[in-house]
Amino acid sequence: MTGYIAAAFCLVMTFFNAFSLGLASWRCRRRPEPLAERLTQTGIEAVTPPVSIVRPVCGLETFSEETLRSTFELDYPEYEVLFCVQKKNDPIIPLIETLLAGQPEGRGRLLIGEDPISPNPKLNNCFKGWQAAQHQWIVLADSNVLAPKDYLQQMLVRFRPDIGLVCSPPLGVWPDGFRAQLECAFLNSFQARWQFCADAIGMGFAQGKSMMWRREIVEQAGGVAVLASEIAEDAAATKLVRNAGMKVALVDRPFGQPLGKRTLRSIYQRQTRWARLRRASFPSMYAPEILAGSLLPILAGAYAARDFGFEPWTAAALVAAGWQLPETLASWRLGWPTSPLSPLYFMLRDLLFPIVWIDGWLGDDFVWLGNSMSVREGADETVDGAA
Repeated sequence: MTGYIAAAFCLVMTFFNAFSLGLASWRCRRRPEPLAERLTQTGIEAVTPPVSIVRPVCGLETFSEETLRSTFELDYPEYEVLFCVQKKNDPIIPLIETLLAGQPEGRGRLLIGEDPISPNPKLNNCFKGWQAAQHQWIVLADSNVLAPKDYLQQMLVRFRPDIGLVCSPPLGVWPDGFRAQLECAFLNSFQARWQFCADAIGMGFAQGKSMMWRREIVEQAGGVAVLASEIAEDAAATKLVRNAGMKVALVDRPFGQPLGKRTLRSIYQRQTRWARLRRASFPSMYAPEILAGSLLPILAGAYAARDFGFEPWTAAALVAAGWQLPETLASWRLGWPTSPLSPLYFMLRDLLFPIVWIDGWLGDDFVWLGNSMSVREGADETVDGAA
């Protein structure tokens, strides 16, 4: 009897995985209609309203010049860029000043200082940018987001009367080496895939990498400081929008985050940090995440094979292929970073994911950009641990 149960579980989860890949591929498909034509269907009074882009920055990263410069290369008529830095001696400041020197007056500004409105250092850094923004449409964009030329149009086109916020999950691009490819396996056809599936059924979640707001929605809820109601501003944004009776929507195709070389330590720390934040903000959604990977179906398939007189290792290999090959095909068709070794990266990710998931339940504390933080309720102190 247990063999039948294990076989049924394996088959159902394998089918569900293939279905999710198909749904995400459909959701991220290229639309035949020109973007300009789709913008006229949003109901926005001006097709390309003026936009303020708030970019919190902290320290120099490998691709800082490429990502920050991309903000000034947008094909958009009227927008401003507000760079927010917390400390006067931040090494990113000379680069920002160089970029600003090459722009028309008023296109970009550098704001320095910190407003301690929350335990979240990123939100504290963004606060001055939000307050200084001149326009009613505001984008909060992380410093490591690579903005395409139609960056703003891609977000605006997703707005409808029932949409309160448009976001993009990070798409790992420009990976250099095995470890960066492994991080792509986590970011792209796993996490981004499931986010697009949720969006396809009207249950989109905010992602802090790129968030486009209509200012009045935040102001009606009490101002940008309301995003401090959760340790992660994107979790607070999701709840704010839903409490307003609206939805969070994702862009059609995610924006890239250049990775370059990565370390296993940085990958693990990032994934466990995100896991703890998801568990703290949406525990009922976090619990079933363990079913999203292939490890349990592979074990169930091997167990069922033994009961039915087949070789368990052969069954495990077939189930693994039934998971990793369709994911590789879907990633390739979407134009996401893919290689002949992608099935190996996906398999290794699925072996590591249960460890990350368990860590998400057991841990509360983490360090982000030198700041010690915690998801524990009542842990409202943030300690600056940077040198």
